[in-house]
Amino acid sequence: MSAKTFSPIIDLRMYTHQPNRRDEFIQLFEDQFIETQEAVGIQVIGMFRDLDDPDRCIWIRGFNDMSAREKSLTAFYTGPVWKEYRDATNATLIDSDNVLLLRLTHPNSGFVLNGNRPPLGSRAEQDGFIAASILYFNSPVDSDFINYFENTIRPVLSDAGASILAYFVTEDSPNTFPRLPVREGEHVFVHFAGFRDEEAYQRHLAELDESKISKNEISKFLKKYLKGKPEILRLTPTPRSRLTGMS
Repeated sequence: MSAKTFSPIIDLRMYTHQPNRRDEFIQLFEDQFIETQEAVGIQVIGMFRDLDDPDRCIWIRGFNDMSAREKSLTAFYTGPVWKEYRDATNATLIDSDNVLLLRLTHPNSGFVLNGNRPPLGSRAEQDGFIAASILYFNSPVDSDFINYFENTIRPVLSDAGASILAYFVTEDSPNTFPRLPVREGEHVFVHFAGFRDEEAYQRHLAELDESKISKNEISKFLKKYLKGKPEILRLTPTPRSRLTGMS
């Protein structure tokens, strides 16, 4: 892993666990599945606890392209470490098929990760908070919306204290590793905003609420595009997550 990680393709994986077994999965993952995935070319970007569901965790992994994704996933899931720990991992899970396959909107919209991941065996909780916003569209996200996000929405979010970490749209090419399903037939735009902690996020929401003109203008624009309400994931990093929100 270089000092900066750049992943044109990502899996946004949203797992539902058996009751009270989320932390068991996280420890198993962080002990066994980070270095072993990275050894075959997968970029393990981050793992998070979902604050709104005690039995759900969210994690993100990246790839250089769809061909590399197929090769790396094949190498990992036919390898000895996954075979050894597969049953123990799956025993913690109810659902692992809630997955969005995403691509960068352009080369500069991806994650930049500085510094080192906490070492193997780390158990200390990290600071940081991430709000991931999933916006649903009736059709593929077009350049008009992306331009509006970059020129209007992003500055409003940044002025209210958010650090925009990355943003992506649906990768609509065929799933190159069908052994692991992804959600198909959907069109989404996903952006990740980082904060020092949950209190900073709450202050951010309060500032946005006070910015009524911008809020109303943005809401009016979004109504032309969105299918239903955005989904907001409120996330805190696990002990070895490389992405924390503290950009």
